Amino acid sequence: MATQRDVICVGAAGKLEGVLHFPDAAPTAIVVVAHPLSTMGGTMDNKVVTTLAKAFVELGYATLRFNFRGVGASEGSYDEGNGESLDAIAAANFLRGEFPNLPLLLAGFSFGAYVQARAAAELNPQQMILIAPAVGRFAMPTVPANTLLVHGDLDEVVSINDLLHWAQPQHLAVVVLAGSSHFFHGRLVQLKQIVMQHFAAKL
Repeated sequence: MATQRDVICVGAAGKLEGVLHFPDAAPTAIVVVAHPLSTMGGTMDNKVVTTLAKAFVELGYATLRFNFRGVGASEGSYDEGNGESLDAIAAANFLRGEFPNLPLLLAGFSFGAYVQARAAAELNPQQMILIAPAVGRFAMPTVPANTLLVHGDLDEVVSINDLLHWAQPQHLAVVVLAGSSHFFHGRLVQLKQIVMQHFAAKL
């Protein structure tokens, strides 16, 4: 991956640790990537999260992945998505401060997708990509019509049927990876390609 540096964002519960990744040239957009459920071991070093970060950096976007409250060196404690939504907003505002006037993208995996869906109401991102969002486990809000969803049909954590039931009334685009589990084992290269192709066309 291109240049990166450790950063500290200040959230409602205190300091949030993160890693900011820089593309080789001046960035054309900024992205915040949110990790899966911390009570199940989710961190910003999750393989899906780091795969997303690599994809966005290669697209030319400055990308921030960070630990929610109570994870790693981030202060605070798990708050069932309520405080974590404030964390995501704080991370996005930090990134906007570093790179003013660039379009904001929000990405999240599983619980992180739920959190970003909540944060989007305040942040108004230009684009969202939600990987295996935690539909059925948390009360997923509606999301912007141009949101991209990626899900495995063999997801053992979030049923593909639950995901489609949530997505259908919103007319959302869903990319289904046949034979993929929740954590996209053996499918990360394909996941990265899907993201890069989608956003290269969008921006």
